[in-house]
This record gives sequence, structure tokens and C-alpha cells, in this order.
Amino acid sequence: MSGATIAGAVRVGRMPWSGLLALFSAAFTAVMTELLPAGLLPQLGLALGVPEGRAGFLVTAYAVASTLSAIPLTALLRGLPRRPVLVGALAGFALFNTVTALSSSYAVTFGARVLAGVMGGILWAMLVGYAARMVPVERRGRAIAIVSAGITVALCAGIPAGAALASAFGWRTAFLGLAVVAVALVGWVLWKVPDFPGEAAAVRVPLRRVAVLPGVRTILGVTVLVLVGHQAMYTYLAPFVAFAGLGRTSVVLLVFGAGTVAGIWVTGVVIDRFPRVTLVVVLAVVAGAMAVLAVSGGPGWAPLGAVALWGAAFGGVPTLLQSALVDASGAGNADAATSMQTTVYNAGIAAGSLAGGLVLEGAGAGALPWTSLPLVAVALAVVVAARRRAFPARRV
Repeated sequence: MSGATIAGAVRVGRMPWSGLLALFSAAFTAVMTELLPAGLLPQLGLALGVPEGRAGFLVTAYAVASTLSAIPLTALLRGLPRRPVLVGALAGFALFNTVTALSSSYAVTFGARVLAGVMGGILWAMLVGYAARMVPVERRGRAIAIVSAGITVALCAGIPAGAALASAFGWRTAFLGLAVVAVALVGWVLWKVPDFPGEAAAVRVPLRRVAVLPGVRTILGVTVLVLVGHQAMYTYLAPFVAFAGLGRTSVVLLVFGAGTVAGIWVTGVVIDRFPRVTLVVVLAVVAGAMAVLAVSGGPGWAPLGAVALWGAAFGGVPTLLQSALVDASGAGNADAATSMQTTVYNAGIAAGSLAGGLVLEGAGAGALPWTSLPLVAVALAVVVAARRRAFPARRV
């Protein structure tokens, strides 16, 4: 597709559905590649001749590689045309998932997971900026929501389906399936996703200058607060469910997941008209849900309803924060800014899991929502205060 064709599509405000759905599928594939092993640890450990704990390091290896590679590789690749970089990352997923499926060596599998994580770091730094450049500014939030929905669908439907496929046909079949999907995505991207030029060296803004653009650091700070607060509670939802007597953890997770799907759909509808109000509302709902979970004394509709509202509100948070970051940095700097957010996001997940574990061990499951509540409340206060630069009422 020529530059004139892209510009014409943007001017008339068309939504490039096929291209956006290809990016949605890329996000889906990345999440599946990262998290599918978590549900297959007994099978992986048996096949590779290691304990389940060491098999779990295959998930850790991917996450660490993705976190560490996002910023430096984004800086290294910023000057290259965007579509070849995207295709390269997807081809990497195909190759390393194939290696994982065929390997009987823990060392080889571990190496494949590290390299797959590097592909993930490149991909996550690209997807939001890519979506933003494919649409006019007034539809940017909706485009980002469509792509981000790939994460939600993978978590709510893809991972359970992958685990079921592995149970029926073996875990190697599940990874081969992911490899086939990645190969198909390469063709889809080449067919329907437009190419965009890289950033010329003469006009390229250094990452350190992107980091100090007005509003960027504030948005990254809110990202950390929200992720630490959310993850401290979500990681240890099972012991909290047992403590509160809410029934089966699987049912509570299903309620949360259903809420998340609804939340990201609603966010996609309203984000372009009311980005600031929507973010304020969803953070207030998350904080309110944590308060209800903190004071609820046992089973009942109130805590289960709080979980549903928590899921619905949190479902829109990543899209809202990503959209705010692209607005603050500018679409041209989006890859650099989102590479920082990828690192911050993963750091928040790690810190939240650690903090929640310490609280669980020290004060018990009942203290978990009290840990999350102040963090989310501070994030909400920052958003309310940062109305000029980071979270304005409307895009300019």
C-alpha cells in the first residue's frame, strides 16, 4: 500500500479492520506463547526430565527476556521500516515455538523460550504505535482497544483452549499449532497491514528525550501503581477466595474474565470521546471493588459482584493507559514510549506479585485488598490531578 493510499484512508476515517485484526491476532499469539507453558508444567517437566519448578522457569525466561529486550531493541530497530520488523518478530515466534515443540532438551527449550521472549519484547513495543498510525487520530483509542483485545481473548479463551488441545493431543501439538498460526500471520500481515517508514536518524528523538516529554513519566508512574496494586491481589486470588469463602476459584476467575471482556468492549466504544473520564471512572471502580473485598466478611453477592466490577474496570485500563501514552508522546514516538511501558508493565507485575506474596505470608489473605486499595487510590488521584498534560479531557 502506497503512502498516498494510507493517507487517503486516514483522511476519510475508514477503520482498516483486516489490518487491525491481524495485529489483534499477533497480540493473541504473543500471550499464548508466553503463558501456555504455565498450564502444562507437569507434561513439560516429564518430557524434559526436570521438576515442575524448573519447568516453570520457562515462563520466567520468556518474561525476563521480553522485559530486558524491549527498550534496547526498539532503539536499535527504530530506523527500519515497520512491517519487516513486525514480520520478523512473527517469524521468530513460528521458529521458536517449533523448536519448543520438537525439543527434548531442557537447555534447548530454555534457549528457545528466551529468544521467543525477545520477539515478544519487540512485538509489544510495536503493536500500539502501529495501530495508532493506521487510523485517524479521532479513532486511535478504538484501534488500540481492538488490538489490546487480543490479550483478553487469549487469557479468557485461548489459554484454556490451548490447555484442552494439549490434554487431547499432547503439549507438542499445542506449540506446533502456535507456530502454524504465526506463519499464517506473516502472510496476513504482508497482505493487509500497511508498511510505515522507520524514523530517519536526523529526526529520531532519543529515548531519553521521549521519556521526559510532558506527561510521559506521569503515565508510566500510573502504570506502575495500577499494575502493582492489581497484581498483588490477582496473583493470590485463590487463597483470598478460600479465605473469604467465595466458592471455587475457577468460578471466580470466570466471573473476572467475563467482566474483563465486557470492560474492554465498553472501553473501545467510549475511549475516543471520553478518554479522561473513562480512566477516572474505571480506576474509581477498581478502588471501590477493592474496598468491598476488604470489608466483606464472607460469601455472598457483594464480593462476587465486586470481582465482576473489578474485572470490567480493569479490562479497559491497559488500553486507556496505552492510548494516553501515545497521545502524550505522539504517534511518531509511540514505539519508543510503549517499549518503556512494556518494561514498566512487566516490572509492575513482578513487583505486585512479590508484594502480594509478602503480605500473604505476613498478614494473611484478608490483607491483600487493603494492600491494593491505596495503590489504586493514589493512581486515581494522580490521574485526577494530571489533567493538563498526561490525561487531558480531549485529544489535541
